[in-house]
Parts: sequence; structure tokens; C-alpha cells
Amino acid sequence: MTIKELVTRSRAAQNVIAAYSQEKIDEIVRILAKVVYDNAEPLAKLAAEESRMGVYEDKVTKNRGKARILWYGLKGKKSVGILEHDKDAGITIVAKPMGVIGAATPCTNPVVTPMCNAMFAVKGGNSIIIAPHPRGKQCARRLAELYYGQFDKLGVPRDIFLVIEEPTIDLSSQLMASVDVVIATGGGAMVKSAYSSGRPSFGVGPGNVQGLIDNDVDFGETAQKLVQSRIFDNGIICSGTQTIIADKTNFTRVIDAFKKNGAFYLDDPAGVDKFRAALFPDGKINKDSVGQSMTAVAKLAGVEIPPGTKCVILKPPKYGKGEDLSREKMCPVMTAYEYDNWEHAVQIACENLLCEGAGHSVDIQSNNRAHIEYAALKLPVSRILVNQICTSMNGGSFQNSLSPTTTLGCGSWGNNSISENLSYYHLFNKSQIACVKPAWNQPDDEEIFG
Repeated sequence: MTIKELVTRSRAAQNVIAAYSQEKIDEIVRILAKVVYDNAEPLAKLAAEESRMGVYEDKVTKNRGKARILWYGLKGKKSVGILEHDKDAGITIVAKPMGVIGAATPCTNPVVTPMCNAMFAVKGGNSIIIAPHPRGKQCARRLAELYYGQFDKLGVPRDIFLVIEEPTIDLSSQLMASVDVVIATGGGAMVKSAYSSGRPSFGVGPGNVQGLIDNDVDFGETAQKLVQSRIFDNGIICSGTQTIIADKTNFTRVIDAFKKNGAFYLDDPAGVDKFRAALFPDGKINKDSVGQSMTAVAKLAGVEIPPGTKCVILKPPKYGKGEDLSREKMCPVMTAYEYDNWEHAVQIACENLLCEGAGHSVDIQSNNRAHIEYAALKLPVSRILVNQICTSMNGGSFQNSLSPTTTLGCGSWGNNSISENLSYYHLFNKSQIACVKPAWNQPDDEEIFG
């Protein structure tokens, strides 16, 4: 089937649901989440087998967790018809669909990203066409099959959720140029293609989450959080914490806490060099390391690690540009740096982000509000997550008020159009009815300029 035919079918279906009530729209959005929740295990199994990366058990957790938080975050939110009426301002806001959404989705999240994007699209009265990564096409097809069974029961047109069954770069580019709005969650080339499509687009930037550890936290609890953040799904989540930036006076205590939580610390220059060469041959990330187990990555590097090692912590000789290990490592490997004072900690994080990952996020473990705000003022990131597990909470959780999502905007730093978590409110148009304000008056020049 051609892209033109897919878009024609999608647009016809979108015209149908555009007339649905808020209650009917929400019924569909709920089903989009519930299907993944109910089928979390088989979908996780398929994702692990097809993508050949990640951890089955973590994918089950991810499927259930994202289905829960996304639906809970959308439940009860208005997105159809009149959204609000401000009598004093004389403004009424009306929501209207954007049309057909095209979504390029990655093999790192071949189930929850299509689910999330579909939920946001349909919440705004839109239809969606998924362009999956080739190593995620079976997941997208299976998801469509499961959705269609539920759509039929609801009397909803199946074509509100369509999939490019045999995806290619060319077909994805054609889709982006043919739909009304594009969401691109994937590599830099795909995001660049989205922004070059001539259509309104929402893309993401690469992650390289810096982990800043203050002196006023429990190092054991902190190590537990950061290790969990780094190893989840074998490190393929963009919000996984990449570094340990700790005070030099407590550095040994911090590393000992990580060791007690399953980390293997390596500061031997020869060993560090082996991992650098294995992870970044010719300065580019080794695809054979992405999403692989710690055992497999260590074997790739030719370094022996103790049985049961959860992650490796490397101490490179420098940070920032010119040090590949300062970049995003999509496997259970972290880097460690010592700081002299908090300003120095923020400087290390900043230089690593300018190397890669500007605009994304930082993971701060601190109870010092002044330190947290200093980092927030100085660092080029869209999210500053405090005292949480970044990989599972940066995209919204029950513990914070970030919008639940799988698409994290990185602002102009990451060449993105938004610097917040993508949500449903990005995917509908707003019309404003502007009436005369009931008690308006024109101020005199003294009041205006005085």
C-alpha cells in the first residue's frame, strides 16, 4: 500500500472521529492504554526478540507503567469543543483537531512509543500513522491487530491507527511530507528529516543525563537510584543516568556505595581505554553495544568483570569535548568525575552536555535548594529531576508533575520545537473567541508609560 493510500484512509477515519464527543474520544484513548497493559508480557517478549536489545522483565514493567501513567494523566482532561471560557477576559478557547499525525517510532521503545503517540493524537481528535523502525515493525503490526479487535467492539474506524508494514527511510520521509503533523522519536537523522519535511514537527534530541550528587544525601540510597536508572532495559532509555559527579572529599564513599549496589569500578587507564574503543570505535557509538547486557558489553571490550555485575563505572582522564566517554552510552556503563565544589560539578555536567545531550535532562541528588536552582540556572537542559530515578520518572510519574510521555522535547539546544514533555495539548489547534471585555477601559498615557 502506498503512502498516499494510507493517508487517504487515515484522513477518512479522522473525519469520523473528529465528530465524536469527549466521552467517546476518551473511551478510545483508554483502550489504547488498556490493550498494552493487558498484553504487557507478550508485547514485551516480541519487543525483546525483534529489537534484540533490552531486558524482557523491564519491558513488561515499562509497558504496564507507561499505560498506567499515560491514561491517568489524560483521564478527565478536556480536548474536544469548548475548553474554557474566561468571562473577565472575554476569551473562549475552542479545541480543533490537527488532522493526520505521522509518527516515526524507535526500536528502543517499539510498543510504548506508538501507544503514547496514538493516545495523544486521538485525544485531540486526530488519526495516526506509525512509521516504525524496521526492528520494531512486528511490534507495531501486533499492536494494530490488538487495537482493531477493540475498535470493532466500539464501532470505531480501524484506520485511526495505521502502520507502514514494511518501513524504509524513503517511506518514512514520504509519510512525513504527506501528513498534517509529524512526531519523530528516534535518531538524529530521523528527527532532522522530520524538521525538513515542511510539516509542523515535534522531535527529540539525544540524551546524556548527568548525575550530580550533593554531600547532603544518603549515598547508599543515591547509588541504588542511579544504578537502577542506568541498568533499566540495558541502558537504552534516553533518560538513563550516564554519569556520577561527586565531591572529591566523598568520592571514595560514593563509589563504595555503588559497589555495594552491584557496580564494578574501573579507573585503570588500560581498562578504560578498552571500553572506550569498544563503545566508540572511530568516534561513533558501536551499535553492537546498544541495549546489550553488561556481560556482553564487557566481552566486547575484552575486560573481565565479576559475576553478577550490574553496571561498570569508568573514570576517564578528562570530561567534555574530546572524550567520547563523556557522551551517551546506551548500555549499562557509567562514567565518574570528581568535583572541587558545586560550581565545578555544574561545570563538568555542562561540558559533558555540550559534548552531547544539550537540552535533555540532568539527574540531581540533593536537598540543597540553592544548589538545585544554581544548576537549573546554569545548565542547558529542559528537565532537572531531583531525588528520583531518572530513567523511569523523567517522562512523568505518579511522584512528580511532569507530563507523562515517551517523547521528551529538548528545546533549541537539541534542535527541537519544544523544551518540555510532548503531550496531548500539543496535538490540537486552538481557536480563540475574543469578545469585548465587560469592564474594559483605556488607560491614559501616564498610566501606560509612567
